[in-house]
Amino acid sequence: MVMDALATVTYAGTKKNVVESGMVADTPAVAAPQKDGEPWKVTVVLEFPRDTDPFLKSTVKAAEAAILYHIKQQTPNTEHPTPVEVEIKTEFKSAPRPEVGEMLPGVKNIIAVSSGKGGVGKSTVSANLAIALARLGYKVGLLDTDIFGPSMPKMFDVEDERPYAVKKDGRDLIVPIEKYGVKLLSIGFFVSPTTATLWRGGMATSALKQLIADADWGELDYFILDTPPGTSDIHLTLLQTLPITGAVIVSTPQQVALADARKGIDMYRNEKVNVPILGLIENMAWFTPAELPENKYYIFGKEGCKQLAEEMQVPLLAQIPLVQSICDNGDAGTPAALSSETATGLAFINLAQSVVTVVNRRNKEKPATKIVGMK
Repeated sequence: MVMDALATVTYAGTKKNVVESGMVADTPAVAAPQKDGEPWKVTVVLEFPRDTDPFLKSTVKAAEAAILYHIKQQTPNTEHPTPVEVEIKTEFKSAPRPEVGEMLPGVKNIIAVSSGKGGVGKSTVSANLAIALARLGYKVGLLDTDIFGPSMPKMFDVEDERPYAVKKDGRDLIVPIEKYGVKLLSIGFFVSPTTATLWRGGMATSALKQLIADADWGELDYFILDTPPGTSDIHLTLLQTLPITGAVIVSTPQQVALADARKGIDMYRNEKVNVPILGLIENMAWFTPAELPENKYYIFGKEGCKQLAEEMQVPLLAQIPLVQSICDNGDAGTPAALSSETATGLAFINLAQSVVTVVNRRNKEKPATKIVGMK
């Protein structure tokens, strides 16, 4: 009777019922009442792939309702029917995900690359910073946290790559793609590049947590987070999941971009967040044409980010020029930081050295960042 009821419950993960999906871990137990008035007790054990299964709660509720309904249908219509209690126990094929605060035990420093405004080149800076740090000899990971607009697979020319999973410590872990000495993960590896990702906030944050906690990042000196523009659910999820060592803010010299950069700084400096600002990066600081490499044209304004850094009393980590090759290299999957012989490549190497310096200073002078506890 109980198995018949469970055969009517569909598990969304397989689009089959829980019996066909092999999720009924043991023969359901049915205990008759020992005394008058006591309920029948039905106990079922369902096995899910992992403790973070997004369909767990809905499946358990559906199983309880199906069993109760099935028993009611099979029980003669009496004036005082015997009560029934249903208990659904859950087990997991994969070991449970580590607790918040213990997800990345092998990672020394977590750096959030952020901006208040889109279109300022934050992802370009993130990719080149990660590569430059790797070229300096550090172990580097890069997570594309922009769930709705991932760009890292294209920037690293790995759009056709598909990460695989390995069994490690009883868990199925995603193996990041490695290129240019950087371990890389992005939701872009798992969705179509030509299809919009129509997800609610909860689905997006759940996917982000999987990329963080259910991946084999291993030992890293620097874990770079390429965050989406603005202040959103994604940022809150990162702050509530990871102890971020510090943030670097990317902006152009333009006043509109600087106004939004202030909001980004305020988010990290909020007393509930308290993530140190490691410094500012002025991107597209000036335009230099290839045929006139000594010339500088300040098409977005001059030294606006430098002035903001002085106002906010944080370091200006770098001024990155606007050069056609940066765009071309990004589109081709060969970021500028791969070569230190060009002005832009050298600028990113210098940026990486500056980041190492400010991170070391921050770690000496300030306590470790605490994970934000927000409701």
